[in-house]
Amino acid sequence: MAKAKAPRRTLESYTVKSINKSVRVGDCVLMRPSDPAKPSYVARIERIESDVRGTNVKVHVRWYYRPEESIGGRRQFHGSKEVFLSDHYDIQSADTIEGKCTVHTFKSYTKLDAVGNEDFFCRFEYNSSTGAFNPDRVAVYCKCEMPYNPDDLMVQCEGCTDW
Repeated sequence: MAKAKAPRRTLESYTVKSINKSVRVGDCVLMRPSDPAKPSYVARIERIESDVRGTNVKVHVRWYYRPEESIGGRRQFHGSKEVFLSDHYDIQSADTIEGKCTVHTFKSYTKLDAVGNEDFFCRFEYNSSTGAFNPDRVAVYCKCEMPYNPDDLMVQCEGCTDW
């Protein structure tokens, strides 16, 4: 006879002991990769649950992909802090959370006075099985006809107003 699963309860928040910070549903977090040579993974918490004793805390996450993790790979216009909100969901131990981070909209990211290690931006949703992006194109601002990369300095011509 199969062993019955222990009942789980949903939590409003959870304090990650290793960083002494509280996380809630909707927060973006950095998750420890299995390979320490890789950068931390970025995810958004969708649900937090524990067993009835309050131990064995799990977080249901929705992953952000970095451009190099997508089917098309990193392109010239992708910023160094760009991530894509994917359709990839997972359940992880809350102990793998390394810290909190902020995933800004593209517009709010470009207005930041200073970009910290915990700041990222997202302008696309990504379908992990098909490699499709939503939106499937963004506006171009430059004579090179590439989307804006916030890591590159752009200068507008005062005469023709082209970038």
